[in-house]
Amino acid sequence: MEARAIETKGKNIDEAIQAALTELSCDMDDVTVEVIEEPSKGLLGIGKKPAIVRVTPREKPGEYVQEVACSLLDKMKINYEIDKVEVKNNTVRINIIGKDMGLLIGRKGETLNSLQFIVGLIVNKNREERIRVVFDVEDYRKKKEESLESLALRLSDKVKKTQRNVVMRPMSSQERRIIHTVLQNDPYITTYSMGDEPNRKVVISLKK
Repeated sequence: MEARAIETKGKNIDEAIQAALTELSCDMDDVTVEVIEEPSKGLLGIGKKPAIVRVTPREKPGEYVQEVACSLLDKMKINYEIDKVEVKNNTVRINIIGKDMGLLIGRKGETLNSLQFIVGLIVNKNREERIRVVFDVEDYRKKKEESLESLALRLSDKVKKTQRNVVMRPMSSQERRIIHTVLQNDPYITTYSMGDEPNRKVVISLKK
């Protein structure tokens, strides 16, 4: 999505910038400014020139991801509403609600994962700094993440008590990431993945 840049004039640079901010309905923190031409008083009023600036709105990842997601969902003819859009660091999480959400989730979340993957490809095309896109339906993924986090903590306690490794069931890369993340700061536990896709598993073990 191309940000709409505009050029404005003013008696001085501040006035030119303010004119642009008014036209774009933006604050200074929401834009980047390029000075095209410094103002000139001329000589005895002859050759007087205004300041010219080019002002470009900063990209808002949440709005862009939502725009791309809605475009795809509309084409799928799914009855939906965007419940909330959360932006944290470089992650944009969108929660969707509405009818036929089971259809959107798909078998074991496959349709949801595919949609998330496609939106991620689109929004990250030609981007230097990658945006991580997380799609959720009626907090389905969030509840699943919380369940996996709870399971990881219970199994880490088991490893500490028995002093034996625990090999978890095969998981997707996203699910494995959750296990690794929730246990990464445990001073007594380490985690690693083993096996080949789609049967790759997380192993929880004591640190040596």
